[in-house]
Amino acid sequence: MLKKTLLFILSFFAATALAWAEVDVNKADQAALDGVRGIGPAMSKRILEERQKGGAFKDWDDLEKRVKGIKDKAAVKLSGNGLTVNGQAKAGAAAPAAKEGKAAKAPRAENKAKEAEPKPAKSEDKMADKPAAGK
Repeated sequence: MLKKTLLFILSFFAATALAWAEVDVNKADQAALDGVRGIGPAMSKRILEERQKGGAFKDWDDLEKRVKGIKDKAAVKLSGNGLTVNGQAKAGAAAPAAKEGKAAKAPRAENKAKEAEPKPAKSEDKMADKPAAGK
């Protein structure tokens, strides 16, 4: 039982590390490209075919020109999700997950503070509005 638990924990950390790893479009295989959020099997196939046909991608502009479905807006999102070209992120892309995680936590804290405020009981309000029956 202990071995299974340890194996599960190690597998979890290994999978998490792969999810946050940067993937270089010039070095990745289809499985690695599919692991990037926003790239599905069809797009990864187009990337690999174009890389095989025209050689390594020089920069983000080269990738955008050669691969159908990747334009500036999509490139920024893919870069933010961990895709790189020759180890370089797309200019204007947010850092993968780090900034998003902090930004996402702030509104939750505000919502929890609002939820903690006392609310008037519904049953008391209803009883105050209705006259006593039968008197």
